[in-house]
Amino acid sequence: MKKNMGSTDKIIRSVIAIVIAVLYFTGTISGTLGLILLIFGGIFLATSFISFCPLYVPFGISTCKSK
Repeated sequence: MKKNMGSTDKIIRSVIAIVIAVLYFTGTISGTLGLILLIFGGIFLATSFISFCPLYVPFGISTCKSK
């Protein structure tokens, strides 16, 4: 896997995941929508840790800085 996420992209995804987790665990969002958002938050967090987003590949998107 070639890295295709820059640092700004990783920070934004991490912040979104943390916000979703806080909203879920404080009870602000709940039910099916809460679980779906929590899953998306987990995916955002996982992709930010590995610096690779599989959805970027078919579109040829890369937020990494060019060398």
